[in-house]
Amino acid sequence: MPGRKPKPTKLKILEGNPGKQRLPKGEPMPDTEMPEAPEHLDKYAREEWDRLAPGLHALGILYEVDRGPFAAYCKAYSLWRRAEESLAKKSESNPDLGMVQVTKSGNIIQHTLLGVANKAAADMMRYAAEFGLTPSARARLAIDPGRGKKSKFEGLIGGKTKK
Repeated sequence: MPGRKPKPTKLKILEGNPGKQRLPKGEPMPDTEMPEAPEHLDKYAREEWDRLAPGLHALGILYEVDRGPFAAYCKAYSLWRRAEESLAKKSESNPDLGMVQVTKSGNIIQHTLLGVANKAAADMMRYAAEFGLTPSARARLAIDPGRGKKSKFEGLIGGKTKK
């Protein structure tokens, strides 16, 4: 069906429901457990999973049902990182040919690793937007940085209470 994808209610709430529209009732709520990283993730993908998953889960954005799409983001990150590292090594050995390669017939073309890196980066950004991992996606979220860390007595008598 054409048109804008519906936004999850949790993201609408985090954004402060800017349209002030009635929030849907009965939206399926996934299990509250944080998903385990899939076994097939390589080193870089697993590092990215471990770096971001706890925070996304704490915000109520990452659940077990989101394991596949988030793993796809982590795999795209890993592929992008490995391609970039390989390109950097190529550039060290020959700075003039780091971004291009010479074909058998002598033509100069874009290095295949550059194409891999660009495609992985595009995939990574597409997945990242789904999880609020881009600056523009984060700007739409109205999250209080101290959320959940305030004392219930804070602000009662004109000052902040000590923790």
